[in-house]
Amino acid sequence: MGQEAAVRAISVYLPERVLDNAELVRQFGTWTESKIFGKTGISERHVVEDEKVSDLATAAGERLFEEHGVDRNEIDFLLLCTECPDHFLPATACIVQNRLGLRRDIGALDYNLGCSGFIYGLALAKGLILGGVAKKVLLITAETITRTIHPQDKSTRTLFGDAAAAILVESSDERGIGEFVLGTDGSGAQRLIIPAGAWALPSSPETRVETRNKWGNVRTPENLYMDGPEILKFSMEIAPGCMHDVFRKNGTSLEETQFVVLHQASHMMLEKLRDLLAVPEEKFVFDIEKYGNTVSSTIPIALYDTMRSGRLVKGDSVLVLGFGVGLSWGGTILRMV
Repeated sequence: MGQEAAVRAISVYLPERVLDNAELVRQFGTWTESKIFGKTGISERHVVEDEKVSDLATAAGERLFEEHGVDRNEIDFLLLCTECPDHFLPATACIVQNRLGLRRDIGALDYNLGCSGFIYGLALAKGLILGGVAKKVLLITAETITRTIHPQDKSTRTLFGDAAAAILVESSDERGIGEFVLGTDGSGAQRLIIPAGAWALPSSPETRVETRNKWGNVRTPENLYMDGPEILKFSMEIAPGCMHDVFRKNGTSLEETQFVVLHQASHMMLEKLRDLLAVPEEKFVFDIEKYGNTVSSTIPIALYDTMRSGRLVKGDSVLVLGFGVGLSWGGTILRMV
């Protein structure tokens, strides 16, 4: 077999502060803990205080080196997926390269993608390896998305959490990362967006004006906006075809796959998708209760927990699918080697 690529190790970093449903009830005073859990499947989420994405990314990388005995001097490319960079420039990956003490003769770059970001990162890492550019790629997903949410917007504060995951992707004699299905529909960009703060609509007194919608949620144009019903509709429309195409391109099937790991958006969405995709419950991974929606980190966190529990073992095949902001989607088959 020719050169292939595989995921060799995953580690996770979570901010220390935990925001549970009881605290949200105290702040909002309108919902109960059970109602929040019933709507989202989330009991708590980790949130940053003063930490930046570079802090989370560096901590996840250090944890990967420590937990798995990875030699940082062997890393020859760094990919950082984030929607919350430290600065407009330079790339946060450059800051993380320095803080992790990685070699100077490596590539390092950011790419801005959310819910499908882990899948796209795997595609980029595999391409770098098969193209002969790198042998060991450090892929880090890191978000401080809660910093973009208005404190009085319960529609998003109940859902999202902050986290980082570090993934080692390296050359392999065995195919650990399969063929990809990737997609983009920028016509839906306004459905999940932070409208103001960058160059299209620079920050100003006008962009900091608060508005309250009919459900009592407060936000400004500088805060995260999500059209929940439209994102749910999009996910329901795109997931079946994406799953079918991944299986077709990889010459496999649901019957031959041990686990299905989707982007952990909310428990309600996951339940609807499991039913729609007809995935047996024992194959479907739910891993959102203690983390919330951590955007690009949800899939690697779910993989990490499933491996750590002993359920996911060497030789298993996993269907991974991500979909959301962009709008974008992607999927592939991972084989544990």
